Amino acid sequence: MNRSSNELPGGQDLTRIRLLLTDVDGVLTDGRIHFDAAGNEVKSFHVHDAAGVFYWQRAGGLTGFVSGRRGRIVEQRAEELGIAELHLGRLDKLPVFEEILARRDLRPEEVAYVGDDLLDLPVLLRAGFAVAPADARPEVRERVHHVAEARGGFGVLREVIEILLRARGAWQQVVDKGGRP
Repeated sequence: MNRSSNELPGGQDLTRIRLLLTDVDGVLTDGRIHFDAAGNEVKSFHVHDAAGVFYWQRAGGLTGFVSGRRGRIVEQRAEELGIAELHLGRLDKLPVFEEILARRDLRPEEVAYVGDDLLDLPVLLRAGFAVAPADARPEVRERVHHVAEARGGFGVLREVIEILLRARGAWQQVVDKGGRP
């Protein structure tokens, strides 16, 4: 497989994807970290990503966050979205990926991973479907199956979920129901 291609993987069966994992900063957020006057961390999450997570979960997919940073705001967001796998403060992400595979009895080709920076590369190179935001580091964009049109923090995860649901033939049902369960 040519990992430098920005096209969807030819012949790859995206219907086999059962778990969607993502980095947080630079994927679910625009990568900037803000602090208020009291020193509390502030992040912005896109509502389209949240809706996409719900569509993916209703279609039977699992979701997870793997981040090198810790933070209560990410824990809160994960709880709101019903994220099945939450791994924070893990700079070495490949062992986390392997742990999840073993515990959930998954193969790498059953996992999609979205990442934007060098710490994500080991997992991106193992995942069945590796995606980077449009503004990911060049070294990452060169090595993934697909580079999203969206930038980090602006609906990247939603874009990936739509690709996966279309591959399953489930996207039109989401549209026909107006996004409702």
